[in-house]
Amino acid sequence: MRVENLSDEEIRQLVAEMKRNNVSFDQIDSYAQQKSIPASEVVKLKDRIRMLNLDKELTGNDKPPVVKQEQADRSVNDGTIISAKDIQPMTEEERKRAKIFGSELFSNKNLTFEPNLRLPTPPNYRLAAGDELVIDVYGYSEVQHNLKVSPEGHVRIPYVGPVYVNGLTMEEARIRVTKQLSTIYGGIKSGNTFVQVSLGTIRSIRVLLIGEVMRPGSYTLPSLATIANALYVSGGPGENGSFRDIQVIRNGQPVTTFDLYDFLRDGDLTNNIVLQDQDIVKVNPYKTRVELTGEVKRPAIFEVKEGETLQDVINVAGGYTDISFKDVIRAYRINNREREVVNIAAEEVATFQPSSGDKYFIDAVLNRFTNRVMISGAVFHPGEYALESNMTVADLIKKADGVKEEASLGRAIIFRLKEDYTPAGISFSLEDVLSGKQSVALSREDSVVIYSKLELREDYQVKISGQVNTPGYFAYIDSLHVEDLILMAGGLRDAASLKRVEVARRIRGKDYNPSDSAVAIVAQFDITADLSPLARFALQPFDEVIIRKSPTYVEQATVSIDGEVVYPGAYTINSKRERISDLMRRAGGLRPEAYSEGAVLLRKTFVNSSDSALLESKLQVYYNKLQDSADIYNVQNAVSRKEQLLGINLDEIMKHPGSKFDLYLEEGDVIRIPKKLQTVQLFGEIYFPKKVRYDKGIRFRDYIRGAGGFTSNALKRRGYIVYANGEVKSTRKLLFFNSYPKVKPGAEIYIPKKGEQKGLSGQEAVAVTTGIASLALIIVTILDRIR
Repeated sequence: MRVENLSDEEIRQLVAEMKRNNVSFDQIDSYAQQKSIPASEVVKLKDRIRMLNLDKELTGNDKPPVVKQEQADRSVNDGTIISAKDIQPMTEEERKRAKIFGSELFSNKNLTFEPNLRLPTPPNYRLAAGDELVIDVYGYSEVQHNLKVSPEGHVRIPYVGPVYVNGLTMEEARIRVTKQLSTIYGGIKSGNTFVQVSLGTIRSIRVLLIGEVMRPGSYTLPSLATIANALYVSGGPGENGSFRDIQVIRNGQPVTTFDLYDFLRDGDLTNNIVLQDQDIVKVNPYKTRVELTGEVKRPAIFEVKEGETLQDVINVAGGYTDISFKDVIRAYRINNREREVVNIAAEEVATFQPSSGDKYFIDAVLNRFTNRVMISGAVFHPGEYALESNMTVADLIKKADGVKEEASLGRAIIFRLKEDYTPAGISFSLEDVLSGKQSVALSREDSVVIYSKLELREDYQVKISGQVNTPGYFAYIDSLHVEDLILMAGGLRDAASLKRVEVARRIRGKDYNPSDSAVAIVAQFDITADLSPLARFALQPFDEVIIRKSPTYVEQATVSIDGEVVYPGAYTINSKRERISDLMRRAGGLRPEAYSEGAVLLRKTFVNSSDSALLESKLQVYYNKLQDSADIYNVQNAVSRKEQLLGINLDEIMKHPGSKFDLYLEEGDVIRIPKKLQTVQLFGEIYFPKKVRYDKGIRFRDYIRGAGGFTSNALKRRGYIVYANGEVKSTRKLLFFNSYPKVKPGAEIYIPKKGEQKGLSGQEAVAVTTGIASLALIIVTILDRIR
């Protein structure tokens, strides 16, 4: 791929492909390597992308792709599971349920309420079919049994028989088992043998969850599971489910009512009883719900029991925040026909009875201060201060530790809010206030501004340019001299002239005079190399100092000569008048095999700043006409090489040193002298363009015939030759014949192509024919009259 051959549209398509592959601008190098694009072309590609301002489109593409559905349930390093549904937005129902106080218990993955099976068996736990009893006999006799409770409620002890334990607590089961074992182990009665009964693996129970739960149904749980465990596995109360009225129904009768708020508010799990097989957990619909918003610590939707007040709800919400406005709480209530707003005073909160659907808004205190005044500007401690009784501006300045030295004593301003809170300004004399001649009283929210003299004027600067190490602008200070500014600018450069140092000064504070045309004051003087006080020229604000280059200071300029000379290489120009012939003598002259007629001179495009100014303006106009950035890029590359071919006649230079052919040398000039050339190259509209051997006796047309002759599109009269030294000669017209230029070794023959000739359209042909016919008719008529 060659980038310069790509159009702008192809570049845009390439950038679009990079965007689809999440390739950023910084990753183009590695992307190009995968596409087998050479490194040299990658640099050009980046330049083209910048020229079209497409690099911004490739920023930020190195972000990881969004997790898709097929990437669901993947593990990450910290052990958590990321699922596709984790990154999907919540539905409206989920969002509404998330606002309900307590719902986070059933969406928190770190809280499961799973029963701890490693704890001692609760004393009130009753055995049933499926439980395992571990009977350990130790002492004078040693034996251990792991026995399952049968569906009929028995455990079968070896050599004892079945023992009924269904419905017994662990203590009751221990007493009964010990009594049965004493019949075969006599040491139990004598106290030499002991019996321990414990619970092994526990049974599973079936519990039915009904009512307003997220996922009602029948669940299999461990026999130690509680109400909270059952609620968690079912997803908890639904959108309309009560968090405070959860019943456990056993054998058709309610045995307890569980209130989740007891746990959320007080950490109390007293009513969180252990469930039994075939228990029914019923979540009743809520009766009263209200919503708290604004300045409470836990804004949410809360459930209210009968007899509870608004204060109880606020307590569940954690109380007020520090910036809450407690005097009035606004309530939005739904009555029988429409909505209404209720104002609840602070003393009514403890007795106010909430109604279902109420929304309470606790506002924040105003962002105002009852006794604040402010001071800013040229004081030592600006800021906010308390307004005291009969406080004046002088008192406030004293609290701010006084004014700074650069304070403007003439005038200061108080920005005040009037009674209707529209702004107003009061000015006073700072000098009179500080001296006690004037007393200015302060009001709440007053802002006193003390201005600095430095802020009330334009920044004073001085400028230095020319032959200093760090030219630019510098802050003006009093008693600044030229030598001081030179030191601030890093000193003089090696090329600096100590003569004719100029200072340009603004005309400031001068009375108007129509006849005065002066626009600046210019002083000129000399300085010393060590910057000792010779001129002692004091600077003023906005002065501009110019240090010029010494007229005798010249940096080394080098030229080079390559090819068939005795001593090729780089040479330093000795004089501004040094010519090509001088350089040839220094290089030892030509070698015997040198071809002097093919010598060329390569010279920089921009020799000096005056050369570049005109060319740059022309190129800018040319760039604006080009439509495709590829063309602009190619032209810029050609110009950036900054070398152009300059044809020279080395034979004339060597024969006549100092003549018009003998050019002065410029820095960066390169002279190249080839070996004797023996070929001629043919290009353009000939049948077989090729390179052929040069023969002195063969002419221009002979070379063309040897290459197959002219094609039908050849423009013969415009054929031209480019000689080895860069000189160009074209075909001339001599009477009715073409006079072709002479062919020399190393020449290149070019035959251009004819321009495209457009044929006549049908209408144009008819018009031309009609015109000829009309002209013929006129001629015939005239001839008839003459006769």
